[in-house]
This record gives sequence, structure tokens and C-alpha cells, in this order.
Amino acid sequence: MRIRIVFGLSNKGATVPFHHQFLLANVINTHLDKYKDAFRGYNLYNFSGLKGQTKVGKEGLHFYSNKVTLVFSSPNEELIDALIASVFKQQQLEIGKLLLIPLSVEKEIIPPMNFEMKYICISPLVLLHPAENPTDSKRFILPTSDEFSDVLYDSTMLRMEKSGSYTQEQITSFYKFQVVPDKAYLEKIKDEEKKFARIFPAFDKGNKYEVRGYTLPITLYADPVVQSFIYDCGLGIYTYKGFGMMDLANSDPNQRTIPMEVKLD
Repeated sequence: MRIRIVFGLSNKGATVPFHHQFLLANVINTHLDKYKDAFRGYNLYNFSGLKGQTKVGKEGLHFYSNKVTLVFSSPNEELIDALIASVFKQQQLEIGKLLLIPLSVEKEIIPPMNFEMKYICISPLVLLHPAENPTDSKRFILPTSDEFSDVLYDSTMLRMEKSGSYTQEQITSFYKFQVVPDKAYLEKIKDEEKKFARIFPAFDKGNKYEVRGYTLPITLYADPVVQSFIYDCGLGIYTYKGFGMMDLANSDPNQRTIPMEVKLD
């Protein structure tokens, strides 16, 4: 299930850091901690950065739109309901220097998943775990290489296996998996001397790490069950910290959402 939480922005021009996933993770964890007995240790969720009209400044991203949107997804609808209820009990949320007022929630209509799906990254895609690869987590892996796809396959299968929602026979059957980056996009970025891979901060168990995140369009060839898992839970490492959220390419999300009732418990 995927939702979009829409906030009103009461201080236009205010900023958040260019990469503010760690701020969002702290806010989300604070709200979910109220239900820690129900969701203790649960990490099958994913979220985007804040979306709105922005300009890049020295202090980070300046937001100038009336509304700001956060995309959140999880296969656990009870967790989503709990998060919504907790957020909407607040008159105002502060993220960075933004003062946000919860306005509404929209639910996405998820289209059928196919073996071939085209995605864009709406938060950076991280391949290597810094705690497991402390000297390697910032290493650049060429997106067109087999290693890029293989690392994502391994992490996806591990997460699916740990979820307990799939049998070993199913996991074994998901061996067809390939990530293919959009070569035209990579060429365009190269010609314009822009970057699609940057170093981002990540916090884990009180430790600060630096990880390399990739933002690029991809085509993923995988079983539709795997596609659904990735769409709900993200792709790569630290998805529950807001990395690796994928959205459908060539699709207007505003055309596939419906209003959702906010239920306060």
C-alpha cells in the first residue's frame, strides 16, 4: 500500500538539507515508537524525500509551494494507519526549518505489476551497507555492470526471505532478476557534466556513516511478486531510512490517487 501525505507549508522559503532523509526517518520513527509494541523491529516500509516547488540554495532546498508531499509505502496497512493517525494528531510538524501542517492523505491505485517495469528513483538508491562494508560503502559501482544488478538482487532476496512472507521455494524461483539503467539518461548526464551518484549521510544505531546513493531511471526485469515487494518496500539498502524508493516511470502520480479518510484512534 502506498500513500501520499499532503502538508501545508506555513513558512515559504524555509529550508531542509539537500538530502533530508535522516530528518524524515527521525520524525517517522518518533511517530511509530508510540506503537512500538505492535511494530517493534518492523522495517518493511519506505518513503520519499519531501516533494514540492524548490530552489537550491547554500543552506539546502528552499520550499516555495503552498503544499508539500511525502510518499510513504508498506505492505503493512496497520502500520500506515497508525502513522497517519499519529501525524494528524499534530497541529504542526517541524522538519529542518519547514513548518508543516497535515492536510490530507491520498492512496495510490497500484497498477498491475509485470515482469518488465520501468522506474525512476524518488530517493537515492544505496547498494552497499556501511556497517558491513565500512571501507567500501562509498565505492562507485558502474550501473551498467553486472555487479550493480547482482548486489541489488542479493539484498532484495535477503529482505524478502527475512520478511517471512515467502517460502524458500518462492525465493529460489525469483532467480530471474536484472536491473538495466537508462543508457540515454546516463549519456545525457555525462554530456551535461552532472552527477547521478553522490555521497549521503546515513545514521544507524547512533553511528553516522557515509553512503553512495544513485538517482537514475532503471528498467527492472523480475517476477511480478518481486516487483510488488520493491514497490512497497523499496530497492537496495536502508530502505526503511528513506533510501531506494521507486516510482513508475512515464506516469503521472496525480492521475492514480484517491482521497483517503483519516482515522484518529
